[in-house]
Order: sequence, then C-alpha cells, then structure tokens
Amino acid sequence: MMGYFRDNVERIAGYTPGFQPKATDVVKLNTNENPYPPSPEVMRALADIRAEQLRRYPDPLGNAFREAAAQVHGVAPENIMCCNGGDDLLSIAIRAFCDIGRPVAYPVPTYTLYPVLANLEDCPAIEIPFDEQFNLPAGLVKTGAALTIVCNPNAPTGTCVPVEELASLADELTGALLIDEAYVDFADRNGIELVREFDNVILLRSLSKGYSLAGLRFGYAIAHADLIAGLVKVKDSYNVDAVAIALATAAIRDQAYFKTNVAKVRADRAILTEGLKSLGFEVLDSSTNFVLATVGAKHFSPLRVGQIYEELARRDIYVRYFDVPGLDDKLRISVGTKQQNEKLLAALKEILG
Repeated sequence: MMGYFRDNVERIAGYTPGFQPKATDVVKLNTNENPYPPSPEVMRALADIRAEQLRRYPDPLGNAFREAAAQVHGVAPENIMCCNGGDDLLSIAIRAFCDIGRPVAYPVPTYTLYPVLANLEDCPAIEIPFDEQFNLPAGLVKTGAALTIVCNPNAPTGTCVPVEELASLADELTGALLIDEAYVDFADRNGIELVREFDNVILLRSLSKGYSLAGLRFGYAIAHADLIAGLVKVKDSYNVDAVAIALATAAIRDQAYFKTNVAKVRADRAILTEGLKSLGFEVLDSSTNFVLATVGAKHFSPLRVGQIYEELARRDIYVRYFDVPGLDDKLRISVGTKQQNEKLLAALKEILG
C-alpha cells in the first residue's frame, strides 16, 4: 500500500485514542467520559425518533439545536455551528484557516490531535511550551499564526488560563483564536464574553463531558456570525445527523439536570484529589473532569509509572499514561463515580505498598 497516499499522510502516525476495553464491568477512567448517565430528556427524545426523520436528510445547520444553545448562552442562533463532536470543529477550523504558508500555533503539552490535523493539511505547527506552572506562554502572540488554539481548561493538565489573559491574547493576535472549551463545564469561568467582544474568537464546546453524551459525537462552535458563516462553507454538507440533533437539543434544554450532573463530578473530583494526595501523589488543581497526578519522588521513575499503569490495567482499572518526556511521571485519571474512585485508590495503595 505504500506510495498511494500523500507524503504527509505517509509520514504521520495518526492520533491514538485512549484504550477502549470491550468489557463493561471495568473501572474505565482513561478517556474522560462522564460517569453519570445523560438527562432522561435525552432518552425520551431517542424514544420519540420517527422513521421519517431517518428517511430524510437532516437539517444541514441543526437549527433546533442552534436556537436552544443560543438561548442558553445569550447569543443569536447565527453565532452557533453544530459539529460532529469537538474534533470536527478542529478539523474544520484548520482546513478553513491554515495551509502550507499559514501556520497553526498552540501551547504544549496539550491535546495531541492538533499536530495530527496540522500535518494532514501540510501546515506548519508552531508549539510554544508552557512553563512549569502552565501559564499562557508570552511567545504565543508573536508566532504570526493564522490560527492559534488554546485548550482551556487544558488537556492533559486540567489547568485553566484566566479569561482576562485570553482577552489580551485575542486583542493582540492578527489571526483567529480558537479556545477549545471541551472541558469548560467543570470550570469556574468560560470565555463566552470574549465572543461578544472580539470578532476573531471561536469557542469550541462539547456535549461529551458535562452532558454525558460522548457516544453521540456532538459539539458546537460559538463565534461572531461572520466567522460562523465562513466555517459553514468548509464543513460537510450534513455533518450532524437527525438523531444527534434531536438528542443534543433535548440535552442542552435540560439545564437543571446538567448543572446537577456537573456538581456531582466536581464534588467527586475534590474527593479523588485528596485521596491521591494522601497516597503521595502531587495533583494539579483541575478545572476538568479529570486530574493529572504526578507520582511522588519516592516511587518515581518512568518505568515505575508505566508499571503502575500496567498493574491497574491487570485489575481492570484503566487510566491514561503518556510515555513522553514531561508526562512520563504522571497519570491522567478521569473522575469516576464514588465507587470507581474508591476502587482506584484502594488498588493504588496496594500497588505502591
């Protein structure tokens, strides 16, 4: 098969998703799914799906969702674009703004899909390292990139850049600023005010995390209407299906359930963090539904952390381990239910001795 693909496709390894165990009776804390079920309104909407909705093409813009989301966020429907998950928006944005002479820039470490998408478009990817406190790098504004991406809260660190700093960045950039807010439901603040203030800001939102709909694959953009109109030119003609539009609309309308769900995860996050610290882990303050835990010096070596990961997997407990410099002394752990978190902590206590 070698030689059929473009050179840049041949070169790249592609994105590696977290391991998906086939069994359902495991403790799965490796891909940041919400451990609680979606709103009952979602299940009612699913039961109400009619054959006619499946026979016909869906609304290409998903206007029912756009109207519901606009009401929640205090913007107009024209400020919303529906996407097949947040990753769809990332792909659309890089195709819309970037090419071989128009780079993308972002701080690192961050979501590892960004360089994969850049490589597919053959556009330069400018990576500016965070400092040890994961502050927004000053050099980010000087790259001259056509598109700057800031994952906020950041993955895999869980850290958050203040909105005021993002506003300063948006004001100084000559290109577009995409703020990847896939995890923002679990943070204290979000960037919605930046969309009202700046015409170069795009917010990425996902229903995978706070709304417990990772299996649905539904996300959306919030931006100035002119930016949305440009992005719509690039998206697939029917990039979200009729079932997804109906279920996502039901989910975002049920804000009471959503807020209760998020509050439970935040409470579980605090308990998990304290439990990990009691075992000797150093845990960054997280604004997401996961924590990044550094194995203490007493236990640390990259090999040892890999062994902890493997020992957990042998017990059917799955977390995320990144065997790369800067992260090889850390485990990223999704927040599970109280019972799942307790099982994880008990296993770690046994493994660490």
